[in-house]
Amino acid sequence: MDNPQSLKFINDLASYFNALPGVGRKTAQRYALQLLKQDDDFLKGFGKTLAELKSNIHECKICHNLTELEICSVCSSPSRNGELICVVEDIRDVLAIENTHQFRGKYHILGGVISPMDGVGPTDLNIESLIDRVKNNPEIKEVLLALRITMEGDTTNFFLYKKLNGVDVKITTIARGVSFGEQIEYTDEVTLAKSILNRVPYES
Repeated sequence: MDNPQSLKFINDLASYFNALPGVGRKTAQRYALQLLKQDDDFLKGFGKTLAELKSNIHECKICHNLTELEICSVCSSPSRNGELICVVEDIRDVLAIENTHQFRGKYHILGGVISPMDGVGPTDLNIESLIDRVKNNPEIKEVLLALRITMEGDTTNFFLYKKLNGVDVKITTIARGVSFGEQIEYTDEVTLAKSILNRVPYES
């Protein structure tokens, strides 16, 4: 069957949506067709936002969260508890924890977990900046490890525990209300909130 050239642009647009995680081919096509129904102002704004995305969003120089400024709103907020640092894998975990409305500390985003099978080692993550941050900031009293409940997450927890051994901070981890193998971003808000509130001392 002939593929009409008039659909090439739609197919090209759909391929970009299809490249996003969780967006299948049919959903990508629906997104592309839906954009055709939008007015010119919407499309211009959409295109402008996409074009400026990389230049306007960067990592917070303290916690590696995404921000439009040098320091993110969490790190700069005087109402957040600077004594408690929650270590997470990425920005999606921050959003999940913030949605629980139960955590008022600050964050440190590693950018992943140690996974030799995937070629990810400690030097590929924001680990040294975490260690320096904890060692050089006497305000920090507790480091809460809130990584995925998997072998990779546990390996990373243990590595961080060893690196922070000897530093005068309490090291805790989320309670195991979160099932083994589950990622933080997919955990329901009630379970995640309880896991944070009922955190326990980390035991290697």
